Amino acid sequence: MKFIFKIGFLFLLLIVLNSCGVSKSINHQPIVEKYNQTTPEINRNSDTFFTNNSNFLVQNDFDLWELKVSGDPLQIGLITGALTQPLLHYQEEVFFEKVQELVPSKFKQNLLRSFLKWYNRKLYLHVPEEYKTEIYGLSRYAGDTYNFIAPPYLRMLYLHAAHDIGHAMQELALVGCTSVAVWGENSEDGKLLIGRNFDFYAGDDFAKNKIIAFVEPESGYPFMSVTWAGMIGVVSGMNNQGLTVTMNAGKSETPLVAKTPVSILAREILQYAKNIEEAISIAKKREVFVSESIMIGSSEDQKAMLIEVSPDNFGVYEVSNQTHLICSNHFQSDAYKDDERNSQHIEESHSQYRFDRVEELLEEQQQLNPTKIAALLRNREGLNNRKIGYGNEKALNQLLAHHAVIFKPEEKMVWVSSNPYQLGAFVAYDLDEVFGETKFADTTLAIKSKTIPKDSFLNTIEYQNYEEFRVYDRKIDKALSEKDTLSVNFIVNYQASNPENWVVYYKVGKYYQQNKWYQAAAQQYEKALSKEVTTLIDTNEIEKQLLKVKRKIKK
Repeated sequence: MKFIFKIGFLFLLLIVLNSCGVSKSINHQPIVEKYNQTTPEINRNSDTFFTNNSNFLVQNDFDLWELKVSGDPLQIGLITGALTQPLLHYQEEVFFEKVQELVPSKFKQNLLRSFLKWYNRKLYLHVPEEYKTEIYGLSRYAGDTYNFIAPPYLRMLYLHAAHDIGHAMQELALVGCTSVAVWGENSEDGKLLIGRNFDFYAGDDFAKNKIIAFVEPESGYPFMSVTWAGMIGVVSGMNNQGLTVTMNAGKSETPLVAKTPVSILAREILQYAKNIEEAISIAKKREVFVSESIMIGSSEDQKAMLIEVSPDNFGVYEVSNQTHLICSNHFQSDAYKDDERNSQHIEESHSQYRFDRVEELLEEQQQLNPTKIAALLRNREGLNNRKIGYGNEKALNQLLAHHAVIFKPEEKMVWVSSNPYQLGAFVAYDLDEVFGETKFADTTLAIKSKTIPKDSFLNTIEYQNYEEFRVYDRKIDKALSEKDTLSVNFIVNYQASNPENWVVYYKVGKYYQQNKWYQAAAQQYEKALSKEVTTLIDTNEIEKQLLKVKRKIKK
């Protein structure tokens, strides 16, 4: 009887998920008739250099892809798709393989597809027409491998809300980004300087082909952004007016329907705002469906501030009597001072810890320049320079960043990190030069003389050990889920690869507990608690498991 009830419930659910206004969104098409629909012809000059008139894609010496594209919304989409097609196919494959890894059941995958269609049923109403048109042009170059998920245009539209959906549905902040802005007495030359780590992690392969896009739209301002194939939204960028946008996820409630993806809102701000006032005005027009702090840096205003958006609130935060601004993953404006969800996030997460660590580093080195900002973004220690283990999410450098970026808005300069993480060289670009060119270049747009060198940590045994730790860590996760046996040597090497990280003791404790070796498990849990545990939730979990094994020991 229970089985029949479950089948009946799921059948009804599928009917609901495939109705309720879904058909309109599935059949929606953007307006393309008024735009140039010419199919771009691509010249393949080499495996790493592609051109279309004055548009091009080139891979530089630091393995960063540089894309320069201009035109109306449809042409920008078409040309970007044509130039980046192999990268686009690769990025889709990496992303959807990750989804399949997380949801291996075919039945659950079908249910997920139906849910996404229903959840995204109003998404098209909240994305500006020009960006839907650009996405449509881009989607013409998507592969057909994943058409079973959704047709290309719809699939590409959904992908622009993927971060928001994951963030909202699973509280998946995808670790924690950190941003800092300094000016006046906190800047070596008094000029505004901004640094940010984008700690978005969707697997190593996802971050392999970073693209630095330089876009010249027919309307609005030319801008650059650090992105990946298939993504027209913005997570880190600066326009030619010296206005910068970076995003940090906040604590979200679970919304009932998708609205404006935050990356699309950030793109609109970057393309159409030249100062803080205009950025705020644009942000107020859009309805988002997750919580996000958007740091705006402005050459015109010579300072930075935060726009804090959520489904049911809006705040603006500016510092007074200070010349620095820090943003981690909690809200700071008066609009959220009584927000229980935000207060809980401050207490339970590692957001406040990273915030305090930036404050501490600014006290140690009060006047920053781009090289010093890079050192701050690469910092691997905890408060009071404590060794907290490599990859600890309390560190500013969690050794998994998709990218880090440094902006100097008044000089239109930007530095973008190269792999791995933010440890590779920070490659420099001058937007006045990039957008001042009237023809494409057959070499990199980067200014090699202003490159910030790679982190010396890359040459150490500690870095090699960390990379080994990541391999060990995946193996122990597999062993725990499949109840496999681990050798003593494996456990010794695993813990020796990252001895200050609480995780290596907690997971070994779980393994011992799973095998009913309770005394050994208790010792591991106690060792984990002696380290810098990432969050209050993690601490509570370790204490809970420690109590369980101690009860077993007493029996």
